[in-house]
Amino acid sequence: MNSEERIAKALEVSTDTKAFELGQHNLAKAPGMFRRFFDGKKALIVADNNTWKVAGREVFGYFEADGINVESFIFDEEEFHADWDHIERLDKALDSTGAIAVSVGSGTINDLCKLCSHHHSQSYLTIPTAASVDGYTSFGASITKDNSKQTFECPAPVAVLADVAVIAAAPKEMTAAGYADLAAKVPAGGEWMIADLVGSEPIIPDAWHILQDDLDELLSDPEGVAAGDPKAVGELFEGLILSGFAMQAARSSRPASCCDHLFSHILDMTHHRFNGKFVSHGFQVAIGTLTMCRVFEKFFGVDVDAIDIDACVAAWPSLEQEQERALELFKNFPAPRLGYDSITKKYSNAEGVRRELKALKESWHTLKPALQAQVWPYEKMKRCFEIVGAPYEPEMIGVTPQWVSSVFPVVQLMRFRYNLLDLARRGGFYEQIVL
Repeated sequence: MNSEERIAKALEVSTDTKAFELGQHNLAKAPGMFRRFFDGKKALIVADNNTWKVAGREVFGYFEADGINVESFIFDEEEFHADWDHIERLDKALDSTGAIAVSVGSGTINDLCKLCSHHHSQSYLTIPTAASVDGYTSFGASITKDNSKQTFECPAPVAVLADVAVIAAAPKEMTAAGYADLAAKVPAGGEWMIADLVGSEPIIPDAWHILQDDLDELLSDPEGVAAGDPKAVGELFEGLILSGFAMQAARSSRPASCCDHLFSHILDMTHHRFNGKFVSHGFQVAIGTLTMCRVFEKFFGVDVDAIDIDACVAAWPSLEQEQERALELFKNFPAPRLGYDSITKKYSNAEGVRRELKALKESWHTLKPALQAQVWPYEKMKRCFEIVGAPYEPEMIGVTPQWVSSVFPVVQLMRFRYNLLDLARRGGFYEQIVL
């Protein structure tokens, strides 16, 4: 399937986004796209200092020249993240102007505009400036509130206007981060297959096929991405947008993330810094993705046929015991009840564990090759990250292999989403697959 066919099919199942245009020198089309959906409305160009210089000022000029009533709102912090105080600031700006947000920037600006637009019962136009994240068209915004990285439910933008020249000229580390974020869908897809098997979160065909059918192809040119080749970067960006469409179709982030992203959430919530700076989402996710590729390789070595289901069921802890374990694990965490709340939602009783392990054993000889076809070998993923310029060793983001190993229990419990580690604990092979 070619790019035009992929995008057309994705728009058919999209619940929020009605237009997506990717091409050369597209910024001049912004007023026309805005009028298509918001004719007669006032526009608020939202950017940060960098994205204002890269594209915001030019877009503002096009709006003025077209006669659209327009103002600007620029976040001028040197380090800028999707925190709740920025939501409050942008909400006030939308209140005072009565305008429609036009997001000009990358993931942070987009998520702020997405949630604030939802607060005002309106949509918005997004003009991405980098192929750095998959959240442009996702349902939901990832915001840090009350010391916890949270996904707030809110609709994706009604329209996306992307200029390949702008995106390909973004800093190489941003593009490398986007490559890693898209690559995370490889192990995340494997974990969704597991959740589907046990009946926790069945695969939604529209959401799956939008992205997974062409994922390997969209990740196939790390050399071109590293070189800033417009075609390669354009395909990467398309993959990120398709990931967002998949999340729209699923009404959740299940198609795009699982344990791979939770390592990143832990670093965000503990305010991790490396060389005095925060590490980008994509670079954090790179290490989580590689980690899960290795975990899957260990999983493929498990003798599933030898699992003693009766013994596993007999050893399975009660909900109260799991809640106590969660409280102990998270007692010094910024959100101490996070694990407790998650395990309460996703706990399976003994008979549920029996059903899940029976399903695993009965399907293993077809599931294993399907998972092996889905999840890349660790060395292949590592090599692609090395080529594209993404981190491929924990030390490259300021953590150690020991830290990665130490947080597996937190990763397993910090989200209500069923994951491979949940299955491993039920089947008694957890210690065999964690690093």
